[in-house]
This record gives sequence, C-alpha cells and structure tokens, in this order.
Amino acid sequence: MKPALLVIDVQKAFFKDPETSYSLNKAIVQINAGIDLFRQKGLPIICIQHMVKENGLLPGTEGFDLPDSLSILPTDPHIHKTYGNAFNKTPLEELLRKQNIDTLIITGYCAEFCVLSTYRGALDLDLTPVILRGAIASRNPSNIPFVENISDIISYAILKKIVSNI
Repeated sequence: MKPALLVIDVQKAFFKDPETSYSLNKAIVQINAGIDLFRQKGLPIICIQHMVKENGLLPGTEGFDLPDSLSILPTDPHIHKTYGNAFNKTPLEELLRKQNIDTLIITGYCAEFCVLSTYRGALDLDLTPVILRGAIASRNPSNIPFVENISDIISYAILKKIVSNI
C-alpha cells in the first residue's frame, strides 16, 4: 500500500454561507491532523482546487485561495479541476501513477459532489479510495453521514496506526 492524502476544494469561496463555513472549519481540524501525519512520514499530500470561469473562481482570485487555517504548503502538488471528479481532464492520475500511489485518503468539500465524484473516479481507475472520517464537509451537513455510509471510511486513529507501519 502506498497512500496519498487528497484535500479537495477547501477554498475561501466556499466559506460564505455560515453552515458551510462551520462544516468546513470542523473538517479542517481532521484534515490538518491527516496532513501532519502524512508530512511526518514523507507521504504525498495533494491539494485539489475547483475552478469555475463563469463566476470568476480562478487562480489568482481570493475565492480560489486556500484558507489560512489549512496546512497545505505551496510545495505540495496542486491540481486545478473544472469537474466534480478530480481525475476528469486533470493530471491527477498521471501524478499518482508516477509515484506508484494505489490508495487515496480523501478529505475536503463538498461531500456529496466533488468528494464522492473523486471517490468513484478513483474506483474506476482501480485505485483504493478511503474517506477520512470527520474530514469531509458539505453545505448540507446532513449529507456527510450518507456519503460516509456508502463509502469506505477510516478513523484518524486507525490511519495513524497504518501509516506508522509504512
């Protein structure tokens, strides 16, 4: 098993709604724990950012930027996407294959859209996707348990134990 941590669409533009902001801030705590764990072991952390030309969500705009509370570094790979599935018309699969990554620990926003689409996309590519419990957010937080119930999930404690043996 060679894992990578994916952080999907945790961008300033999505913090405008109070309920979504609460969900994102709660998820960031677990995402940062996962980032710290992966950094300690020298494992890849990949930042995925969504672009929407029609509403100006583009690189260089404030909404496209990551929140200061997120522990992503400029040196982490950044993938820009225009579809829900982070594999669709991006170099993500190529990046993973070059590093022989076969397992994806998935975190981020929006649980029922981009997170789930990327999860399913990984399955289609014969990768093993797993959602980190407590590390996904939604504009409708009641959708998070649904996504977790239909996906493979892992707790931080078990992830830490597995990663420590890599």
